[in-house]
Amino acid sequence: MASLATATLLMSSLVAWAGQPFDAEAFRSAQAANKAILVDVTASWCPTCRRQRPIVEKIEKEKPDLVVYEVDFDKAKDVLKRFRVQYQSTLIVFRGIKEVARSTGETDPALIHALIEKAF
Repeated sequence: MASLATATLLMSSLVAWAGQPFDAEAFRSAQAANKAILVDVTASWCPTCRRQRPIVEKIEKEKPDLVVYEVDFDKAKDVLKRFRVQYQSTLIVFRGIKEVARSTGETDPALIHALIEKAF
């Protein structure tokens, strides 16, 4: 039982750094507060997304002011349409209401850092 509790705690701590599910109202609030925002479009079956995940998590830990929203490519078609996204592994960076950068399929940590840095 203790190992199950430990595993649950470990998984919840990992999830805490994996971004939060996209929520339109929270996104608008973050934009209104002129926050640095990353919209991470991902799919569980996507190998590129799996390579991006630890990079995004590391940046999220390094930049506590960055708000990260995760969008499930397979389930959030309305959000994909809103952001004009055609492919999983798309990263969209905002500073407030302005989109400042976007990439699809990028897995180079330095380039992802540079992409996100445009919001700061």
